[in-house]
Amino acid sequence: MPSAPRPRLRLRVTAAAETHLRAGHPWVYEGSVREQNREGEAGELAVIYDRRDRFLAIGLYDPASPLRLRVLHAGSPVTLDDTWWAARLDSAFVRREALFGPVASPGDTDGYRLVNGESDGWPGLVIDRYAGVLVIKLYTAAWFPHLERVLGLLAERCPECAVVLRLSRNIQEAARATGLLDGQVLAGEVLQNPVVFHESGIAFEADVLRGQKTGFFLDQRENRRRVQDLSRGRRVLNAFSFSGGFSLYAARGGAPEVVSLDISAHALQSAEHNFALNPALTAHHETVQADVFEWLTQTTGDFNLVILDPPSLARREAERAGAIRAYGRLAADGLRRLAPGGILVSASCSAHVSAEEFWDAVRAAADRSGRQWRELRTTRHAPDHHATFPEAEYLKAIYLQLD
Repeated sequence: MPSAPRPRLRLRVTAAAETHLRAGHPWVYEGSVREQNREGEAGELAVIYDRRDRFLAIGLYDPASPLRLRVLHAGSPVTLDDTWWAARLDSAFVRREALFGPVASPGDTDGYRLVNGESDGWPGLVIDRYAGVLVIKLYTAAWFPHLERVLGLLAERCPECAVVLRLSRNIQEAARATGLLDGQVLAGEVLQNPVVFHESGIAFEADVLRGQKTGFFLDQRENRRRVQDLSRGRRVLNAFSFSGGFSLYAARGGAPEVVSLDISAHALQSAEHNFALNPALTAHHETVQADVFEWLTQTTGDFNLVILDPPSLARREAERAGAIRAYGRLAADGLRRLAPGGILVSASCSAHVSAEEFWDAVRAAADRSGRQWRELRTTRHAPDHHATFPEAEYLKAIYLQLD
């Protein structure tokens, strides 16, 4: 006799968690779960009921994560059928079509974020597009049982695209148990890696199989465009240059000389490859392999535009105070390298440091410099990396000009 189907996984949460869910927050932490009807498996759809036994939300359950449930839908009850999933993906596609043109025939930018996790209603999953390759990055094992559905939806909308899977480190062991590997090609063929794509008409390479994130830092596109507009006639230092994104935009903007500074030889080699992909960019480009913090204090010479875009300096809340001090020191060192009339562009991708804390640290460094300065602008997320809840807000930058 077949066994009876298991009842739907039901959760009840604390009053504070109920309030957050009603306000649109997409996460429920382990400590907020006060009751559940049975043990759950990764990827199960779990329903949260409030204290009056009314439907509150439904989401992906992950028993191995302190982030126990990621909300797919909140409010009135809904059936998560094929039509629902298709509409959810289509809404993300429509947002990008307004920015970059149709997926089948984009404009001068065919590298962008197609699905931005929670902020597009796909919690713990992002999809980046690099020309004819889509890269799915998963941050929770809860997506493993739903991966075939996602691939089917993508195949219907992007039949010519290859699909690559990237996995956050903390779920790679669980992935292997299900036959999934970081860098695995799930659909189509990746005929060459790195993949060449275009951003604002500039060609770049992205290592979609092994590179950082999904292969490139797409989130700084808007700041790169702003740097281009500021670069004419300026000697430019791109510190923490990675694969040279800001450097190429500065060259196209008319900078006669650009220095890419990074501690990684591999990153600098990629920057050189990117310049080779764009022979029309004739600026003198120099690469320097060094620790940025040391190099800024131990060398001499002035620049007219200094870009500081370090990796996250606060990966956890306990590192926040130290990161704020480090951002201030880094800005001070960068400001000392600025010639009169020079511009500092300082950025942060540390989610644990707020925008105001970061901007204030850079402003304080400018005050301590003893020079007159003015603030040109502050910036936040690019439109394809929009953030709909506080924890998703990580990117910020500030532009200062010094006399």
